[in-house]
Amino acid sequence: MPDLSTTYLGLPLAHPVVASPSPLAKSLDGVRSLEDGGASAIVLASLFEEQLIRDNESFARYAAAGSESFAESLSYFPAVPGAALGPDEYLKLIAAARAAVAVPVIASLNGATERGWVDFATLMEAAGAHAIELNIFYLPVSAEATGRAVEDRYVHVVQAVREAIRIPLAVKLSPYFSAFGEMAARLVSAGANGLVLFNRFYQPDFDLDRLEVVPNLELSTSLEIRLPLLWIAVLRGRLQASLAATSGVHAPAEVVKYLLAGADAVMTTSALLRHGPGHLRTLVDGLAGWMERHRYESVTQLRGAMSQQNVADPDAFERANYVRILQSWR
Repeated sequence: MPDLSTTYLGLPLAHPVVASPSPLAKSLDGVRSLEDGGASAIVLASLFEEQLIRDNESFARYAAAGSESFAESLSYFPAVPGAALGPDEYLKLIAAARAAVAVPVIASLNGATERGWVDFATLMEAAGAHAIELNIFYLPVSAEATGRAVEDRYVHVVQAVREAIRIPLAVKLSPYFSAFGEMAARLVSAGANGLVLFNRFYQPDFDLDRLEVVPNLELSTSLEIRLPLLWIAVLRGRLQASLAATSGVHAPAEVVKYLLAGADAVMTTSALLRHGPGHLRTLVDGLAGWMERHRYESVTQLRGAMSQQNVADPDAFERANYVRILQSWR
């Protein structure tokens, strides 16, 4: 049996397959089911700052302060259903999960203002979270917002939270930066211990009968691994930070590919919503079986074997491969 152990954010994990935020991780029973299903770590369902604003008048004041510069960060934030966990319930869930399961419990915070990020990250740490994942969702819809201003906003959030807490800090990112590698390096320099690639932003749809803008959530498919696979392979060995892959993980093949690219952890949600928490064991067993067939003794040996720094043809990750892909169609 190969050694599947890995380390993510400095946390030792039995294997790389982690349950990412989902409705399955918004109750203690759900958290237990994910551990029973085989997760090596569990990222709780995200807490949205809208819930803080709704449930706490002081957070409403914080949200108003300074929102003039980035007003769209509030008005274009996704709506939070009334059944979502409130802040008190979320902190209780962290503490209860920490006591109930043996795997690391990572809190997920989706904020909108600096005060909201910092204050609640501090409370999450106090409640017992092993680490915090900042799920940054910011749409710069203003035509006046510059790319550098958007990047600076992300960096400032990470710096502020890093100064406020001591536990490991991960940042879940979108790929929508003009120079993603430089942006990743800036976030690590600002204090991020890990990067999660990539956030699946959910765009609205149009209802053609009612002529309304409506939410429309589509679960991921395995085809979505290409972009995070590229950037994990490019960043592996260039950053002093953990790399977690998310998006498109449905079968053991995606787990193997992400590890070959250089991921320290591989996260999944859509597959668990389709097949249940027990699918985690399918992914782990499939990874072990592939490693045995290909004579890999450990995840450490496997990790990054096909990163840009390790492949025979590094151009395969750059523009030269664009031409090859186009010419490959028959």
